[in-house]
Amino acid sequence: MAPDDAGDDLDVDAMLDRFRARAAAVRERPLPPVAGPQREQFVKQAQLDFQDFAMLGDATWEFVDGVLTLRIDLTG
Repeated sequence: MAPDDAGDDLDVDAMLDRFRARAAAVRERPLPPVAGPQREQFVKQAQLDFQDFAMLGDATWEFVDGVLTLRIDLTG
């Protein structure tokens, strides 16, 4: 695919919707029946997954000259 054609098939709003859906899924993911360090690792990974997916889901975007730019407001 040529760089100028890259945006023709890309639905960025749908992509961001999928990230929002993933964030919601992580938040509602049940804890597996594990204890100790494995449970702590699962919780930590779930928190990171939620953070990553939620940040991308909140992004605004622009596509200029074949470059997709996602902008994430970290001011709160």
